[in-house]
Amino acid sequence: MKIDRNILQGVASNARLRLSKKEEDELLPQLNEILEIFSELDKVKTDKVEPSFQPLKAKNVFREDKTEKCNEDMLSNTKNKEDRYFRGPKAI
Repeated sequence: MKIDRNILQGVASNARLRLSKKEEDELLPQLNEILEIFSELDKVKTDKVEPSFQPLKAKNVFREDKTEKCNEDMLSNTKNKEDRYFRGPKAI
């Protein structure tokens, strides 16, 4: 695909840019060169490549939540306790 002056003016309009004739003349060859370089990617064979959305495999890093019996030693250093539980502020 080649970028011509009409496409460049349309894109500039969408981006709310006002390009002078000199700027358009300067940008056209640069944009066409960029597109030519990116068109090389179309030649790469990716038939057998699995799509990747993350650079690393995503895995669950959380441990399983297990309940254990409360140790009385944990409660020995606090005055905010009730029975075998820590006592916190009232939540409304």
